This record gives sequence, structure tokens and C-alpha cells, in this order.
Amino acid sequence: MTDARRSGTEQAWAALGGDPALLALLGTDGPGELLPARLPVMELARSTVAVCSLAAAELAARRTGRPVPRVRVDEGAVATAFTSERHLRIDGRAPATFAPLSRFWRTADGWVRTHANYPHHRARLLATLGLPADTPDEAAAAAAEASFAGRRGEEIERTVYAAGGLAVTARTPGEWAADPRGAAVAGTPLVARERLDGAPARRTAPLTGEPLLPAAGVRVLDLTRVIAGPVATRTLALLGADVLRIDAPQLPESPDAHADTGFGKRSVDLDLGSRSGAAVFDGLLAEADVVVLGYRPGAVERLGLTPRSLAARRPGLVIGRLSAWGHGPWAGRRGFDSLVQVATGIASVEAGGGPGGPPGALPAQALDHGTGYLLAAAVLRALTEQHEEGGSRLATFSLARTAAWLLDELPARGETGAAAGGAYEPERWLMETDSPLGRLRHAVPPVSFEGSPAGWSRPPGPLGADAAAWPAV
Repeated sequence: MTDARRSGTEQAWAALGGDPALLALLGTDGPGELLPARLPVMELARSTVAVCSLAAAELAARRTGRPVPRVRVDEGAVATAFTSERHLRIDGRAPATFAPLSRFWRTADGWVRTHANYPHHRARLLATLGLPADTPDEAAAAAAEASFAGRRGEEIERTVYAAGGLAVTARTPGEWAADPRGAAVAGTPLVARERLDGAPARRTAPLTGEPLLPAAGVRVLDLTRVIAGPVATRTLALLGADVLRIDAPQLPESPDAHADTGFGKRSVDLDLGSRSGAAVFDGLLAEADVVVLGYRPGAVERLGLTPRSLAARRPGLVIGRLSAWGHGPWAGRRGFDSLVQVATGIASVEAGGGPGGPPGALPAQALDHGTGYLLAAAVLRALTEQHEEGGSRLATFSLARTAAWLLDELPARGETGAAAGGAYEPERWLMETDSPLGRLRHAVPPVSFEGSPAGWSRPPGPLGADAAAWPAV
């Protein structure tokens, strides 16, 4: 167990293998304690952005030969970025968030939460109720409410998952800790760092000029979806990396989610299961420096894209990998931030409706965003270490392990109260950008240090609209 007397930033930086002396370069300002909750959500948010900023500053110093620049964490920018999907506007339109069937339902013994934002997950949930996929939301909700009320939560969870849908029983932290699924995650590090081979050092070119872009010239293959992985690669793009996001053409993705997390990236559709798609991917991999994997375990491994096989094909590769559940019986299951909150007991802790009332939720999808910034930090730190030592490197994360950090290890700092130091006005940390998708209002980047960029080099474009190739140097 991590010593809770240390700040979250100290804990996260140690987990990343960072030099503790560099923590003296960190400072924090802003309107005070934001993202109020029973759990220390703001501590998680502050810490993950701080270590990501410090890792970026460290890499910039390594590549320029200059001292590590100072880092200043703006808590207003952090809180706004952690709720970026709520602040996004596309030509004035608010994005779609949770679908009508993504919600809590009362069961015979408690509560269960379903996730049906994607059409195929909705269809599979309805199939367990004996309903066709085109059933209207109101009728589907009435049927689900009637069915679930007479069934036990774990039976619903098992039946829906067996059909390819998503449903999770609400548990307390104690119940999750005593469960083999929770125990398997609790025994893992917050950041699992591994050296995969002894490849020669791959030194990126020295940096010159201003602003300092520590990841300039780094080529990143982005195989992620939804929030956590895309937040990590959006951050790497901010810091100068050439990020190429790859999506399977047959797998739907939310255009609104991409509008929020697609800044700085190019996007291609590529069927990695086809012979032609695999050949194109091999060509991209041959010139890549980083691969970020955000699919559930087994989804890309069946295509031969294990970390060790990737490193064998491209020695010196840095690989970041994340999943919902991490290790244990649920390792290969699909999952989302909202479902991990429910399973691990976070929703139980955050309940505010009194005995018997529905579970609650964090004020942000903090497991997603926090894990995303930790993942970006791990990639940056791996590039720093690799500059001198070489070697292919792997960093592994899960939302469930980040949840355990929030529940058991982070120090509480009074986040249950209102923001100190004045009212929080998120407009201060929002900006507008023209894009191929329309006029975007979006959160400013929270990762910053002396000389860092104020924004991304390019706005998001349509999914799959770019060429599956690296630009000529």
C-alpha cells in the first residue's frame, strides 16, 4: 500500500520512476478545491496532470541540454479539462453524452448500471430482454425496469455480459476488495513498467527554438477509443508528436468524443484483420516510435499485436497499454469509467440519496482522464529513459487500478466543500477553434511548463479522413 501521507503527485511520480528532486520544480495555483466529491477527485486530477507536465518538461530538457523548466499546474485548467466532454460545443451544439439506457436500475437486491451508448451494446442489452434492436427508448426502458426489478444484480450482470452487452452490479468498496476480481487488481502497481528488450538507444533529434515541444518528431500509432487512451494521445500531440489514430471501419465511434479528443491528430480507417490492412500497419509500425493500445485484452492480441511481438518487429518501441479491468477474472471484459466506478464501490461512496437510494458518480469521468494523463506521462518518461539506455519499453494501466488509487491511497484534501478562493468560472479555461467539424468550443490544455505550447497544431477532422502514411520528412 502506498504511504497516504505523501501527496498524490509524489505517489504518481514515484510510480513512474521519476527523480524525486524534480518535484521541487512543481507549483500549483488556481481557484482552489474543485471537482467536489467525497473522494479526493481533485487530488487525482491535480496529480496526474502535474506528473504529465513534469515528464514533458524533463524530456524537453533531455533533448535540448537545458535545465528542466519549471511546471505550474493551474487547477482551473485541470478541472475544466477533466470535464472537457461537457464543455465541448460544435457550432453551438452540445454533444451527446449518456444514452437513455446507460443508467442505474433497481434490482431485487440492490442496483445495476448498464452502458448502451454504442448501438451494438444497446442491441445486445435489448436482446437479453427479448426486444428487437429498433425498440424505442421509452418502451425499452420500461421493459428493462420491469425485468431488472425482479432479478438479482449478479444474474443480470452475467446474462448481459454473456450476450455481449454491458451491465455491472453496484458493490461497496469492501465487497469489491473481498472479490477475486478486486483482489487481482489490488495486487498490481499503479504503473506497471517493463523493459522488453535490450535494443540500442534510439535518440530523437536535439530540439532547438521555441516553444519547446518535447515530443517533436516522435511518431505515435494510436489504437485507442472513447476517453482514456485518446486523452493520452491528444496530450502527446500537444507536445509535438505526430499522432496517427487508427480505427476499424466496421467498429462505430462517437463523432462527438472524437471532436473532443482528436486535437492534434490525424485519423485513418484501417481493418487490421485484413491482409491489406495488416500490410499497411506493418509499414507504419516500421517507422513508429510509440504505440498506444486502448482496447480490451484479447481484442488486438488475436491480430498478433502483443507488446512483445510489436517490440520484436520494431526494436526500441515504446508501448503504452490500458484496459478497463486490468488483471484477474474480468481482464478481458469490456468496460467504461462509469461501470468501473460502480463495480469498485466508488459509486457507493458517492451516493447522496440516503439509504436505499441509487448509487452516485464522480463529478468527472476521472478514472478515464486521470489514467490518460498517467499514460501520457509514462510514454514521456520512457522516451527520456530510452534516450540514454535504449530498449523497448511497456507501461500498463487499468481504470480499475486507478480506482483503487482513488479509493485507498490518495490523501483527502477537503474536496467535499465548495471551491475555495472564489467561484469557479470554466469559461476562463475554454477557447474556440475553427475545424473541419465546425466551430469548436473546447477546454484549453492543462499540461503546461515554461515554454510549453498553448494549444494544438491542428484541430480534429472527420474520423478516417486522412491517409494511412507518415508525412515525408
